[in-house]
Amino acid sequence: MTEILPQLLGGLLLFIYAITQLSKTMQDIATEKAKHVIAKYTGNLFLAIVVGALLTILLGSSSAVIILAIVFINAGTLQFKQAIGIIMGANIGTTFSSQLIALDIGRYAIIPLIIGLALNFFAKREAIKNYGNALFYFGMLFFGLFLMEQSVLPLRDSPLFEEWITRIDQNLLQGTLIGGLITLLVQSSSATVGMAIVLGKQNLISLAGGLSIMLGSELGTCSDTLIATIKGSRQALKAGLFHLLFNFITIVAGLLLFDFFLDFVLVVSQNADLEKQIANAHMIFNVAGVLAFLPFVGWVEKLLNYWLPEKVSVI
Repeated sequence: MTEILPQLLGGLLLFIYAITQLSKTMQDIATEKAKHVIAKYTGNLFLAIVVGALLTILLGSSSAVIILAIVFINAGTLQFKQAIGIIMGANIGTTFSSQLIALDIGRYAIIPLIIGLALNFFAKREAIKNYGNALFYFGMLFFGLFLMEQSVLPLRDSPLFEEWITRIDQNLLQGTLIGGLITLLVQSSSATVGMAIVLGKQNLISLAGGLSIMLGSELGTCSDTLIATIKGSRQALKAGLFHLLFNFITIVAGLLLFDFFLDFVLVVSQNADLEKQIANAHMIFNVAGVLAFLPFVGWVEKLLNYWLPEKVSVI
C-alpha cells in the first residue's frame, strides 16, 4: 500500500488540478459568450436545461456552471426560476466527462500536452495561448487518470482491498456515503466518478459498488454550490437549495430502485466493459433524474419561494 499511495495520490492531484485549471481556462475563453447565452435562452425551462448541459460540456465542470449561474443571480441578470433549468442541465452535462474518462486514451495524453505547451510558448495571440492552455490541461487530466490506473494494479492481490470493496458491494448506503465523502474532500464529482471508472478498468470494483460511489458523488458535489451562496441573495440561496434537493431526491430514488437501475444499465450497456457500464450508469441516472423531476419543478419552486420569500423593502 505504501508503494501504491504516492502514485495514486499524485495522479489524483494532477487530475483535480487539471480539471480545475481547465474549467478556469474555459471560463476565461467563454464567460462572455456564456453570459449572453444564459441571458438569451434561459426563459424556457427546456431551453435552460439544454444551455446548462452544453455549458457544462464546454466548461468541463457542473459546479462551475451552477456557480456561474449563482453569480449572475447575485448580479441581478438571472432569476432563480431560470437557474432551475441550468442546474438540471448541468447534471446531464457532467456525464460527458465520464464517457471521456471511460475511453482508453490516457496513454495518448502526451499528444495534447505537447501541442498545448507548444501553442502556449510560441503563439503570439492571447486567444491562441488560452486554447493551448486548455489543450495542455486536457492532456494533464488524462495523464493523471493514467497514473491512477497504473497505481491500482497491485490492489488486485490485496486481501484488505478486496474485503473493503466487498463491504461496499454488500452495503449500498456505505458506498454512497464513501462517494459523498470523497467528493466533499476533493471537491470534484468528476474525480470521484473517475476513480470508480479507473477501478472498473482494472476490474477492482463491481458495477454495484461503482454505482453506489457514483450516487454519493452526486450529493457531495452540492457542497461548493452551497458555499457559493454564502452572503448572496435569497434567489441565489434558493438556487443552491434546489441543487441540493434535486440531487438528494434523485439519489434516494436511485437507492430505492437500485436493482432495477442496475439491470437497466446492464441491458443498455450490453457487452461493454465495466468502466463503460459505470460511465453509462452516470449518464442514465442523471438524464432519468431530470426527466422524472420535470413534473415536480413548479411545485419545488413554489415550496422554496414559500420557505424563502423575498424580503420586502421598507421605505
